[in-house]
Amino acid sequence: MSDDGAESRRRLLEERYAELAAFAGGLAHEIKNPLSTLNLNLQLLAEDFQAAENQKERRALEKIGRLQQVVERLEGLLNDFLRFARVERLNLRPTALKDLVEEIVDFYGPQAAAKNIVLRSDVNDGLPMVSLDRDLFKQALFNLLLNAQHAMPSGGELILRGRTGDGRVRLSIIDTGVGIKPDAKDKIFEPFFSTRSGGSGLGLPTAKRIVDAHDGKLSVESVLGQGTAFTIDLPAARP
Repeated sequence: MSDDGAESRRRLLEERYAELAAFAGGLAHEIKNPLSTLNLNLQLLAEDFQAAENQKERRALEKIGRLQQVVERLEGLLNDFLRFARVERLNLRPTALKDLVEEIVDFYGPQAAAKNIVLRSDVNDGLPMVSLDRDLFKQALFNLLLNAQHAMPSGGELILRGRTGDGRVRLSIIDTGVGIKPDAKDKIFEPFFSTRSGGSGLGLPTAKRIVDAHDGKLSVESVLGQGTAFTIDLPAARP
């Protein structure tokens, strides 16, 4: 694709995302305020029953706690949806992918270690620079890392591998997890589709939306029972 074509595609994506973001913002306003009011009243009720003296009051406190969990899940789902829908105009800057990956490894490393995951970076020196909105791109990477973490409930190995070729830069996130079932592989980038109980189904679609906005491609290869590799393919930055 020519530079002019890539720029036109990026502008079109930004226009479409802006429409969705405007819709999401209105929806969030209509939902978030009542949720906040509900959560506040549940907190006040919980305080009233904190010194429960009989079985009836203790059951009431348990029910309030369950309702608070539901509200917190709804608020989390709403925030995930806003992240999925909101793609601001990208603040693109020439970025050394290896430096960005090292930032992610430093940030995520303690969490990985706590989950018995061995995290390794294998990014070649001298990769071409890429044009990135660093904050947005790190969000996409973090979503992919969390997805890998959920695929390795007993721990495993997680590798971030960077390579180059044909004027493109590729970053693969490779795990040794449970893999993706063939019938789910074509659906994982669909909003609200999730194979994990309690998942919002927006982590991978959000990652793909961010990669798309960078004129990149996000692909996946997986072997059931052996692991999964997500690969981000980006154009090298123009000199």
